Amino acid sequence: MTAPLPAAPPAAAPVGLSTTMSPRTRMLLEGPIVPTLLRLGWPNTLVMLAQASVGLIETWWVAHLGTDALAGMALVFPGYMMMQMLSAGAVGGGIASAIARALGGGRRQDADALVLHALIINGLLGLVFSALFLVWGGALYALLGGEGGSLQAAIAYSHVVFAGAIVTWIGNALASVLRGTGNMLLPAVAVIAGVVLLVPLSPLLIFGWGPIPALGVAGGGWAVLAGGTVTMAILAWAVLSGRSLARLRPARLQAALFGDILRVGAVASVSTLQTTLVIVLTTGIVGRAGGPDAVAGYGTGARLEYLLIPLVFGLGAPLVALVGTNIGAGQRERALRIALTGSALSFAVCEVIGILAAIWPATWLTLFGTEPALIESGSAYLRLVGPAYGFFGMGLALYFASQGAGRLLWPLLAGMLRLAVAALGGLLALHLTGSVGWVFGAVALAMLIYGAMLWWMVAAGVWFRGATAH
Repeated sequence: MTAPLPAAPPAAAPVGLSTTMSPRTRMLLEGPIVPTLLRLGWPNTLVMLAQASVGLIETWWVAHLGTDALAGMALVFPGYMMMQMLSAGAVGGGIASAIARALGGGRRQDADALVLHALIINGLLGLVFSALFLVWGGALYALLGGEGGSLQAAIAYSHVVFAGAIVTWIGNALASVLRGTGNMLLPAVAVIAGVVLLVPLSPLLIFGWGPIPALGVAGGGWAVLAGGTVTMAILAWAVLSGRSLARLRPARLQAALFGDILRVGAVASVSTLQTTLVIVLTTGIVGRAGGPDAVAGYGTGARLEYLLIPLVFGLGAPLVALVGTNIGAGQRERALRIALTGSALSFAVCEVIGILAAIWPATWLTLFGTEPALIESGSAYLRLVGPAYGFFGMGLALYFASQGAGRLLWPLLAGMLRLAVAALGGLLALHLTGSVGWVFGAVALAMLIYGAMLWWMVAAGVWFRGATAH
């Protein structure tokens, strides 16, 4: 049972809002919760499948190059996923939340101006990201256990995908603008178009054909960059051609609008870093305990965990738009019902995946390799951590909902606790037992605590304590 919400002042809808509200905004404010979530979520589920395909296609082809190449990709993967999560889920969530709240409150001019502010923020962050990984990426991969061929493969792949980081950041800014208006279909179409290009391009560039030279693991990076460029171009066309409720127009830069994005996006970025650090630190522990073969096995198993993120994003993006729009319109109780309903759906989907992976881990792992150390390490991870996937999915859905609410303190605190339990608990377990299995046990416990804590606090109404109506 949820605690009663504090009394909220009546919604202060602007004069004329009921007559100027778009049908899409009205659906977010008045549509039945589950059907609306599913209606908005299915395009994002297509995005999830497309993004999952990118990782699977790349990993499957690179696996043909040997264990060193596979381990090299495992070293780069946390940083690359961190970039995707920051640009789409963290800062992107701040963009979508700001636009949703502006439209929900009838502030159409602010919604338009936010588009320009969003592109400036993500463009600058893309350049910073490129510089960081091009300069210090090799040192980071060495710290994580990369050596010899695996380190060389990691650097070759990393230099390509991070040189084009701005493509990812701008593309996700444009996608977030569309999602903030409740348009989930156009971003899905754009991502799928990029994947369609990636399917033939990845093996072509990795192995070569005719006059096209074999680029090895770096070829996979070039294929990802090409697919991302196609996605960005389609999204730019959608926003610039007026197919978005929030349109790119000349606007005076305002600190308040930058702040409206960053007060959500910056805090959400810390949560994203926490999620990535769990993987990075666990990768380091496994690498030092078991070497490159163990890293390849753990990295392949943990890739399934990372694939839960775009899966939950299928519901998470609608949650940002739905919660943000309803809070912008003063409908607090409906916003909370939407958040808890979405988190329950996410729990169910992720738990089913986790249980199946725990029962049949080799079904997943043998897609990428058959080396005994890879199978052993990956199976140990999936058997212990898979059953906790539901709590991870539930917590992640509530993180997206909290972005829509503009209230990210509790997701941040829950993420800190998860990081502490997984990293410090994992190190302690390895020190006391010498077994990597106990490290994975700490990761599973951390997921359970993360999801349960966040659900309890959101259900208790922490979003609205001390808050005034938007």
